[in-house]
Amino acid sequence: MKFTHKVARLPKETVEITTTIPWTVIKEAYDKAFTALSEALEVEGFRRGKAPKAVAEKHIPQERIYDRAIRDVLPDIYEEIVKVESLKPVVNPKIDLKEAKPDADWVIVFTVAERPKVTVGDYRKIVQEAKKGRKSADIWVPGQDAPQQPTEQEKAAQQQELMNTVLNELLTSATIEVADVIIEEELNQRLARLVDDVQKLGMTVDSYLRSKQTTMDELKASYSKEIEETHKIELILNEIASAENIEVTEEELGALFKGVKDDAEREAVQKNAYFYAMILRKQKTLDFLLGL
Repeated sequence: MKFTHKVARLPKETVEITTTIPWTVIKEAYDKAFTALSEALEVEGFRRGKAPKAVAEKHIPQERIYDRAIRDVLPDIYEEIVKVESLKPVVNPKIDLKEAKPDADWVIVFTVAERPKVTVGDYRKIVQEAKKGRKSADIWVPGQDAPQQPTEQEKAAQQQELMNTVLNELLTSATIEVADVIIEEELNQRLARLVDDVQKLGMTVDSYLRSKQTTMDELKASYSKEIEETHKIELILNEIASAENIEVTEEELGALFKGVKDDAEREAVQKNAYFYAMILRKQKTLDFLLGL
């Protein structure tokens, strides 16, 4: 496919790709999109998909045709650019239509986020400092028994308290810049879910915000901070796991699968083995930190 592009590398491992698509390419995609939509069009007096072109043009909005055309064209263009530029995106690109007029080349900007660079602090020292000043009997870690064995609930509370302290210290000591496009994508998803949830309760977003005594800007700021910190923690734990050669074995995955009794559910879990392997690796990394 013919097109040209130029790449600009921005801070936070962000890549901006300005792409110029010739009108001939857009026109060809437009015609194909119109044909596809026409074949599914139902107009009174004609069989499905058999309306004359002039009639179909009156019933199919141009905006819908262009939307279908650009959705057909962009994936191939983006995939080729990623391959040519050896990019490693971690989320879907942000797409901005800069110039889009009939009989003229179109200009589209892809904003791509690659994996952030991660500099982790001295995590071993951080864990030791987190434990310092606390009585050994008040700290329960995997594989170690306290002189006076706490209840399971107390164990969980102690473990979570220590883990929160460690993660907060790791966040403070690490150097990571998460791309804005990563945060924006998840923020939009959260806001969309919030709108759905609020509407199911029979409320408006404004009334919900008033009930929480907050504003939309404050809510976005809170969500953005939470999203950024969550991504940073995931990156930190992944970096530590790599440094310590923490991996998930086939036996560990097999044990997880065997623990799922329902056949259909087990099959679904097995199909997402990579996802569950990531969860297990994260838990092993947390256990490793607690055991330092």
